[in-house]
Amino acid sequence: MKKILFGVIITIILVFTFKYCDDKNEDKIIIEEHSALIQEQIKNVGKLVVTEGHFSEVFSYKNSKAIFGDYLSADKKALVVVNADVTVAYDLSEIEYKIDEATKTLQIISIPKEEIKISPDFEYYDIQSDYLNPFEAKDYNNIKETVSKSLMKKIEASDLKSNAQNRLISELSKFFMLTNSLGWTLQYNESPIEDLNQLQNLEGILD
Repeated sequence: MKKILFGVIITIILVFTFKYCDDKNEDKIIIEEHSALIQEQIKNVGKLVVTEGHFSEVFSYKNSKAIFGDYLSADKKALVVVNADVTVAYDLSEIEYKIDEATKTLQIISIPKEEIKISPDFEYYDIQSDYLNPFEAKDYNNIKETVSKSLMKKIEASDLKSNAQNRLISELSKFFMLTNSLGWTLQYNESPIEDLNQLQNLEGILD
């Protein structure tokens, strides 16, 4: 009788042991599947997000060169019309992240800064110069540098950068929706993102 009872106890222990191991293996497989889904989502989002804009600038250039002190000057001038295509881009393939399967956490470590590209088209009108003060390569370089600075100020004052950030946040929200649906936690650095509104507040961090 004792042998039978002992055998039953051993059987029960073995059954529960195998069940526990099966459950652990199943949990591990599920976590690995979730991790693979998250990595696939990151891969899909890892693209160039581009926002485009167009700006125009009319610039009057003038330069005077003193001749014989203040008695005589040689002037040159030009009217410059600039049409520029501008892009603000985020290369999301450069997002740094860490997946922690033990804590079921996706941690975004860093987000790439925006890349601003200005492609200007210069048209020169009413170019006037003096034999003693001719137009030179440095004049065209000075014009391009001045116009670029002016265009950058216009870009900063426009909504182009904020529109680009909104597109970036829209892409990042896909991480939150996936991790939330899987029971995982999304973090930016070490701060957990608990809702989409909190994700929107990342815009301040991106400036």
